[in-house]
Amino acid sequence: MRQKGVQVDSVQLEDNMEIISIYNKFKECGVVTTDTRTLKGGEMFFALRGENFDGNEYALKALELGARYAVVNRSSKVGTDCAAGVLDADVAARLVLVEDTLKTLQELARWHRSMTFVDGKPLTVIALTGTNGKTTTKELIREVLSVKYRVTATEGNLNNSIGVPLTLLKINSETQLAVVEMGASHPGDIKELVEVALPNYGLITNVGKAHLLGFGSFEGVKATKGELYDYLRRTADKAFINVDNPHLCQMASERNMQHDSERPYSLLLPYGLDYQGGVVLFSDEKHPFLRILCGGVIINTNLVGSYNADNVMAAIAVGVHFGVSFEDAVKAIEAYVPANKRSQMTKTERNTLIVDAYNANPTSMAAALENFSNVSAECKVALLGDMLELGEESLAEHVAVIKSACSRGLAHVYFVGKEFQAASGALASELGTEAAAQLLSNAYFFSTSSRFCCSARISSPHFFKSSFSLSVISSGFFLSCSWRRTA
Repeated sequence: MRQKGVQVDSVQLEDNMEIISIYNKFKECGVVTTDTRTLKGGEMFFALRGENFDGNEYALKALELGARYAVVNRSSKVGTDCAAGVLDADVAARLVLVEDTLKTLQELARWHRSMTFVDGKPLTVIALTGTNGKTTTKELIREVLSVKYRVTATEGNLNNSIGVPLTLLKINSETQLAVVEMGASHPGDIKELVEVALPNYGLITNVGKAHLLGFGSFEGVKATKGELYDYLRRTADKAFINVDNPHLCQMASERNMQHDSERPYSLLLPYGLDYQGGVVLFSDEKHPFLRILCGGVIINTNLVGSYNADNVMAAIAVGVHFGVSFEDAVKAIEAYVPANKRSQMTKTERNTLIVDAYNANPTSMAAALENFSNVSAECKVALLGDMLELGEESLAEHVAVIKSACSRGLAHVYFVGKEFQAASGALASELGTEAAAQLLSNAYFFSTSSRFCCSARISSPHFFKSSFSLSVISSGFFLSCSWRRTA
């Protein structure tokens, strides 16, 4: 079955009977959950398995707490007990036995997406991926499109093999547009997710060095993120593309998304700071947030960092394409205040915190440090946590961050984690003891966040005080802070 914007593989009816039956039960519920703690009554509970948990063990508890149905693995104990007829008949009738609960969740979401129509037309789904800026761009697009449409979008960063189907299953009769964020850490991840979401439009924010352990190399990152372009090329659907970004342009060109010379952008909807005539205005103490001059209008955002300019321009481009005026798009962007530890500025009684604290990677770390260097403040301190999943590149990338951070004239730089500790040793070997000591004169290394917190509170009470309780550092997190010394 193929409709404009929606692709459902042709299969025999009997092959779909199981998912149709489950879908009918889902319509009775209207809500899916994978966590018994969220149950309010009437939901469909999916018993998912992970490395450290097995949802099947909580299936009967879910029914006790009010779930209408529980979808369980046929091979689980509760599944075998049900099949053997040893469970109460009423309980057994509310259990749905399947071979693979995660696969069934994805198939259910795909079916629901393909069966959802708006004014007689298939629902439009916009898919977003990229190394950095996915969540911020998604939030900005949601805000802009919500000016004109009822939008269902990914909550937080639930962008994996579980989060994407859960997002799709939140689509209801009120939904007019869906915005789905997609993350990846291994080749094939995006291919799997687009086959569930069946997007009509796609957007890759950028490609950079992240999850190199899973991707193998930067080229592996490009290939995996490019799986979104592969899908759109195959279905002849559209991609919003930052034409200022040479990597994205190369990826589109390699896939012949220009289609032919007479229609150079037949499958592409171009945007970009330069392309749209935008200029990033200088930030200072009076204007700490990102400001962009575009179309004769100054866009005053509540985001920190010039690296968010591309995200803003993407949201404007998507909004305008879907009929939101430029003026209304700007108002929506200016009204958005981040509260997800991404590009977020928080002022306390003593300090100003610039928080960009989720899943650091070499590309995002470099951008954040560059922005932090341009912040005007009497005393600036950077707090940097380990970047994980970099594989063989980890040591070199952590050494590069140390060099960059310690050469920017900051009052203090705190490095937290075993990766940074190892890199400091490698740096001493590379530069020599004396040169390394000079470079690291304002640097401090801690193997764990707990050791850092204890030491920092003792050694630098005038900086941290109670405000430092905001900075709970975990491995792989990034936080940069701008502090003003107080008497």
